[in-house]
Amino acid sequence: MQHTSTVDRPVVPPAPDSRTFARAIGDVRDAWRQRELWGHLGWQDIKQRYRRSVIGPLWITISMGTTALALGLLYSTLLGQELPTFLPYVTVGFIVWNFILGVVTEGTEVFIANEGLIKHLPAPMTVHVLRMVWRQVLFFAHNLVVYIVVLAVFFPALTSEYQMEGDVVTHPGISWSVLLAIPAFLLLVVNAVWVAVVFGIISTRFRDIPPVIHSFINLIFFMTPIVWHVGVLNKFDGDTSWKILIAEFNPLYHFLEIVRAPLLGQVQDWHHWVVVGAFTVVGWALALVALRNYRARVSYWV
Repeated sequence: MQHTSTVDRPVVPPAPDSRTFARAIGDVRDAWRQRELWGHLGWQDIKQRYRRSVIGPLWITISMGTTALALGLLYSTLLGQELPTFLPYVTVGFIVWNFILGVVTEGTEVFIANEGLIKHLPAPMTVHVLRMVWRQVLFFAHNLVVYIVVLAVFFPALTSEYQMEGDVVTHPGISWSVLLAIPAFLLLVVNAVWVAVVFGIISTRFRDIPPVIHSFINLIFFMTPIVWHVGVLNKFDGDTSWKILIAEFNPLYHFLEIVRAPLLGQVQDWHHWVVVGAFTVVGWALALVALRNYRARVSYWV
């Protein structure tokens, strides 16, 4: 009878589980550390878009300026608003909206558009999101030139107390409170990242999501106080409290208001910051859950 000796075999540790919040947070952290990569790619995107153009990215500013001017002239007449205060209102609202629009529409396709890089470049998934958001920040910076021009033209009207048609409060005018627009925009950028992460992952799995969002985005534009002012609702007869809720239940209104109000020297209720802060916490929680569960599957879905 033969006896076989027992040979000690090395214990192979189990494969680490990639579906952990530590891996999800690490993906965001590693993407931030590679800011030179997505920062350079964002610049290249703009250069590539306006390659062989005579005036280059200035087309962004010209397009924004003409659109804001046309909408401001039209709706100031339709709504009976004073042009020196209403045109800046429309301009700033449209600049912020253009940033939100770019984040949402391009965010739905952020992973689909980067299929080649995702499959061949070993980089965190969030790198592609930060590249897209950085590109939108650069567009926003170009559009701010329009705001500076409008501010220079209507400076006397915006630096003294004024009321817009339908307002029940008097706005103090532009002062040092304009600096609040800086943390407000940074908060907007932080929210843009989680929006692109969540919508990008969902859209990669379900390709019907991008056209659905593109179809409804124009409706959302007209439902958001951009070319119309919330105070206009006070001009209607009867109880206007429920009409104000049309704006209050629209989350984009609060994101707009925290940036727009300080840039125009308007009275700002702090509940806008509370609402945006709540969306920031909930949104990033959803983004981390999405990264935890589906980050590794994106490369197979694209």
